[in-house]
Amino acid sequence: MEVYHAGSRAVQDLVGVREDADHVGRAVGEGIKPVAAAFLELQPLLVLGAADPATGAVWASPLTGAPGFVRATGPRQMSVTGGVPPTDPLATALATEGTQVATIALDPRTRRRMRLNGRLRPTARGFAVTAERVFSNCPRYIQRRQSYEVVADRSPGQARRGSELTDVQREFVESVDTFFIATVHGGEVEVSHKGGNPGFLQASSPHELTWRDYPGNAMFLTLGNIALDPRAGLLFVDWSTGTVLQLTGEARTEFGEDAERRVRFTVREVVETPAAVPLRWSAPEYSPANPASAD
Repeated sequence: MEVYHAGSRAVQDLVGVREDADHVGRAVGEGIKPVAAAFLELQPLLVLGAADPATGAVWASPLTGAPGFVRATGPRQMSVTGGVPPTDPLATALATEGTQVATIALDPRTRRRMRLNGRLRPTARGFAVTAERVFSNCPRYIQRRQSYEVVADRSPGQARRGSELTDVQREFVESVDTFFIATVHGGEVEVSHKGGNPGFLQASSPHELTWRDYPGNAMFLTLGNIALDPRAGLLFVDWSTGTVLQLTGEARTEFGEDAERRVRFTVREVVETPAAVPLRWSAPEYSPANPASAD
């Protein structure tokens, strides 16, 4: 199994971390180990990335349920009970046999995250994913949230769609400490977590977002995809109100001195759904890895 393609290798070489990437890449496997299976069954939230089979637009979506709604049902199979509402941009993708998907289970309580990518198969109760790539990431830039509650009377509001960010949406984006990004290359998908202190992400206009790519695990799976295919989708979740903001568009990476990296994302479509996630999390304890000031 090849862990890296030409895009990831090009970024690794530019930054000078190929050997580090090779070391980290040895932890990537196709099977779901018992410790990973146990982790999945504790999670109330799963983020999924895919391309819309009709338009090719890339999106990231949140899926929620009582712990156990995501579970390993075989050494290489993850099953999910439920799905996304019909108004979600990935509703068609999750109902289509063979859709290539990427998932990330992130637990703010323990600052752990696990990624599983593979091919989707709809089932009577939701869908299953045949795992092709499974690995965990370090806790860097994950904000700790000690607990969550399920808001029983919370129900999703009507989805609002647009082609640019409103002033309120721009304020929200600039206040977040966490978001998720889905990217693609050659039919394969990645979805990853980005975190920092509020202000690390800037909405420079209704059509553009920018952020500095902080040093990570040296794999450059996301930036490697972007180097070869600019399509990307961003997901923002309000950890208190459950409001979900989903964006699709194109991303590009700018490299500065000492291989400093800044990503620019051009907004093509916006979907905002109030109260879409029934979880309300406690206030964050910011990661000690976050840079001290917004950049």
